[in-house]
Amino acid sequence: MRDSLPRLSREITSCEKCPRLREYCAEVARVKRRAYMDWDYWGRPVPGFGDPDAELYLLGLAPGAHGANRTGRMFTGDRSGDWLYRALFKTGFANQAESTHREDGLQLMNAWIGASVRCAPPDNKPLPGEVAACRPYVERELARLKRVKVVVALGRLAFDNYLALRRDAGVIASRAAFVFTHDGEHHIAPGEPVLISSYHPSQQNTSTGKLTEPMLRAVFERVRRLLA
Repeated sequence: MRDSLPRLSREITSCEKCPRLREYCAEVARVKRRAYMDWDYWGRPVPGFGDPDAELYLLGLAPGAHGANRTGRMFTGDRSGDWLYRALFKTGFANQAESTHREDGLQLMNAWIGASVRCAPPDNKPLPGEVAACRPYVERELARLKRVKVVVALGRLAFDNYLALRRDAGVIASRAAFVFTHDGEHHIAPGEPVLISSYHPSQQNTSTGKLTEPMLRAVFERVRRLLA
């Protein structure tokens, strides 16, 4: 079953379900940002990555236009990733504290990172139909990650998306009983992974002090306790 993760990654990379997103990603990759003019942008849907035996699954929002859409790896090459990988490193889920490109030696340990939407959306705001179109990739990824015990939803959209996935699977009747809070612990149903809600490490949250580094680290310290 493990070899199906690479096949799923290839399928995600070649996805053309959402014309608006594909056009935007291609345009960003063509025009580029001045600081990255010498980069050959990835410009395609970004697959998940990590440890195939992971007990922790992180669900993000979407690739950054000049982050993962440039580098081809989730949370790699932008400020959100700077915060996330420092937290993962300090709590033992990553072998290094930063990630700048796909070949920089980063390895996740007992963790896998996916996203609610695999293409960078304009203004970082995917449409509801685009989130729904990508949801099966999250479902299939989780089905192949047999040991997941904790899911961390980074941001409200990821939180709602994961709950929608469990509702559609008949695990819960409604999302209404689950309230998004930072470092919130949610027990979905017997036998289901524990869901942890967290503010997204976006620049909007980190630059305003809504999310601090100790707050983000506390999320993964909670995960450590749950896995222990």
